[in-house]
Amino acid sequence: MEINNKSSLPKDGIEGLKENFSTDAMSGFIVFLLALPLSLGIAKASEFPPIMGLITAIIGGLVVSLISGSRLTIKGPAAGLIVIVAGAVADFGGGETGWHLALGAMVVAGIVQIFFGVLKLGKLADFFPLSAIHGMLAAIGLIIIAKQIPVLLDVAPAMTKGKGPFALLASIPDFLMHLDPKATLIGVISLTIMLGWPFIKNTLIKKIPAPLVVLLLAIPAELLMDFQSTEPAYALVHIGNLLDNIKVNVDFSGFAQTGIFVKYVIMFALVGSLESLLTVKAIDMLDPFRRKSDTNKDLIAIGIGNTLAAILGGLPMISEVARSSSNVGNGAKTRWANFFHGFFILAFLLAASHLIELIPNTALAAMLITVGIKLTHPREFINTFKIGKEQLAIFLITIFFTLYEDLLVGIAAGIALQMLINVVEWDLLKTLFKAPTQVSFTDDEYLVEIDKSAVFSNYMGIKSKLDAIPPGFKVTIDLKNTKMIDHSVMENLHHFEYDYKASGGQVYIIGLDNHVAISEHKLAARKN
Repeated sequence: MEINNKSSLPKDGIEGLKENFSTDAMSGFIVFLLALPLSLGIAKASEFPPIMGLITAIIGGLVVSLISGSRLTIKGPAAGLIVIVAGAVADFGGGETGWHLALGAMVVAGIVQIFFGVLKLGKLADFFPLSAIHGMLAAIGLIIIAKQIPVLLDVAPAMTKGKGPFALLASIPDFLMHLDPKATLIGVISLTIMLGWPFIKNTLIKKIPAPLVVLLLAIPAELLMDFQSTEPAYALVHIGNLLDNIKVNVDFSGFAQTGIFVKYVIMFALVGSLESLLTVKAIDMLDPFRRKSDTNKDLIAIGIGNTLAAILGGLPMISEVARSSSNVGNGAKTRWANFFHGFFILAFLLAASHLIELIPNTALAAMLITVGIKLTHPREFINTFKIGKEQLAIFLITIFFTLYEDLLVGIAAGIALQMLINVVEWDLLKTLFKAPTQVSFTDDEYLVEIDKSAVFSNYMGIKSKLDAIPPGFKVTIDLKNTKMIDHSVMENLHHFEYDYKASGGQVYIIGLDNHVAISEHKLAARKN
């Protein structure tokens, strides 16, 4: 149920802690159960020491929650950055050396994110075509699946060394020939639980996090099969002691490899910021109190968290969508739920770290494969096709170049194709980066008239005009003089309408009667 009465909004700060202690602590505990195994799995898949995933989650909870600009998002390591982190470790030499040098690029990227926030670039996500962003995420999902299948089958790590996504997928028959039956059995059962859990009808059972169920089955099974004596060392998680690992682990000598260093600074800062901003926007729409996050403040908080985490050896963090959605679903009211999630991880690590080393890696692989399937689910392809064939082309080209080269090349290819379509097919060269936008005010009503075109590459200018309109008025957006409105702008205008109505105003989008939609989808591109 949506709640708009400002007097009923949860308090912030210490007052909010007192007022919502029980609900936020309970939600934080449930999210902790979800975050603990995922943080370990993400770190391991990223070629980082597994404990570093927990250190990132702790910093994201105990530190970043206190300064963040969003109230309900959970900060921690994300599967969406596995590809970049593992790539950085490999390109900086691999192993422990690669880890230390990758941290140097992460520290600088964290500082860049702080500047993003200071320069008020919280609207950064609005510049990128949405189909390219979704294509990037789908490609990440495919890469996660490709990298985790051999882990699920518990094959020797040497069999996967140096192989890219295409080579890993092509090697699946070979992996199947060399699988470990006992470990694979646990992995397959874990994967079945993870994939089947959403289909359970019983609401009480469904409230139990699926990763917790996996651990409750996988750990006893591992003990029963005596993995510590019968299986190779790579079959189980190894984390070591927290206090031994809390130290300055960053090494900036990777700056000597200027090209690689700059590349990964850009990728960490850009992709991490994009994923965070998209999550914040999505969680704001789930917030029953319809509060709007301060995206610039959130970027600063994420940047501070990433800088601190990287100095200590941790993974980059973002506002993570699955854990944040769970947080909302479990009744969290304030940022203290994120704080408690970090607190419970720290308490568990100090009191029961030996239990973590009983977790089979195949169980963690099952969790990550599930994340990968969600990112690259067939419905993403279908939904994109429904929006328009040109959007599917952008989506697919982004996936291909991300798999073939890397994320930076993939997202650049998607942007280039969208611009090419805008210039060649729709003749928008003159208004590619600037749309004439007039705002007038009469009789307590704002009229926003957009001329020529409204496409992803010129939406930043349009958005700045929309953001300058004070809340609580009637706003009419007139698009009759536009030659073209692309899908990204249609969706962003939809988000503006949602947010502005939440602030007590009214929004009317007019002037589309003579436009022809590219497809039947309500947010499809429109041509006049």
